Amino acid sequence: MSAPLKVRMGMVGGGEGAFIGAVHRMAAALAGHIELVCGAFSRDPERSLRSARTLGISPQRAYATFRQMLEVEAMLPDDQRMDFVAVVTPNHLHYEIARAALECNFHVFCEKPLTTTLHDALALKNTVQRTGRLFGVAFNYTGYPLVKHARHLVASGALGDVRKVVVEYVQGWLAFPIEKDGQKQALWRTDPTLAGPAGCLGDIGTHAANLAEYIACQPIAEVCADLSTFVPGRPVDDDVAVLLRFAHGARGILHASQVAIDEENGLTIRVYGTKGSLEWRQEDPNTLIVKWPDRPREIVRAGTSYASRLSPAAVAACRLPAGHPEGFIEAFANLYRAFADDIRRSRGEILESVLDYPTVEEGVRAMAFVDAVLRSATPGAKWVAVPQ
Repeated sequence: MSAPLKVRMGMVGGGEGAFIGAVHRMAAALAGHIELVCGAFSRDPERSLRSARTLGISPQRAYATFRQMLEVEAMLPDDQRMDFVAVVTPNHLHYEIARAALECNFHVFCEKPLTTTLHDALALKNTVQRTGRLFGVAFNYTGYPLVKHARHLVASGALGDVRKVVVEYVQGWLAFPIEKDGQKQALWRTDPTLAGPAGCLGDIGTHAANLAEYIACQPIAEVCADLSTFVPGRPVDDDVAVLLRFAHGARGILHASQVAIDEENGLTIRVYGTKGSLEWRQEDPNTLIVKWPDRPREIVRAGTSYASRLSPAAVAACRLPAGHPEGFIEAFANLYRAFADDIRRSRGEILESVLDYPTVEEGVRAMAFVDAVLRSATPGAKWVAVPQ
């Protein structure tokens, strides 16, 4: 049997000095069957060219603008041009780039949040539906094996009916006004013209909401929110507290902060059902704690050697035997692998794959959550429905 054809990736953004672009490239490489072939890595053409050279990409496929990349790539033969575009720019550019790529008949894998407004997110969803292209969104925490197992426990009824979901995402890196010192990541994330009107809410609050909906297997229906900006002069929120009502009756609490001093990347979720509960921490991702009313709690571990103990989706997301740490990049790679396999499926290859990755639907859900939280946090507001 011949080896499967590579899925060819182009990238917009992610050049010299960028954080998330390198993460996407490592994840795509680890996923297998994905090859980075071109890019518009910076708005500075020289920087884009330097980035391409560093990455081993032909100078002829290092483009000055994303529109030039789309135009030239669309004219290449089928067996040469890119199959999809990875959008890894600041938030305010996601909509324009993703829409243009879809209109040129390329699939898209986009950083989160999907857009800066719900209006643009819905418009992008319509474009996806009209063009028939595939669209992935980088809610990468759903790629962890034990997150998938947690979802399985809820979906299978093992925990009974979900009563309560408590999700927390705390960081401390923005506890001080480092944007005023020119720190690149802080500069654009605290600028509403680049990040959108939601600061901490859009950056990590959307991850927390997505994880809660994914594991609880039900959408957030209503929110009651309190947004705070603790660092003086910062024009966006840096701390978020939200009460949640889920569509199937569960209640919840979401807390996200980027001013919690000495917190690193504290994403934690606890789900309480009528028969049992579970707890998972991103900083210890290979461990899931499952708790019961009538017997000791279970410590569930990830690894290919635990195939008999884990759900099929969790096993498919494992790469190594138990005891070998798998983390952030591997989870990201699981999303890229599923997305690439879906592209291969769309072109007629026969696959036996778990095609579980966040789509434009999840991207829109996140922006609906942001929209509702922003409205709920206005003076006089209380419970606000999340647009469904």
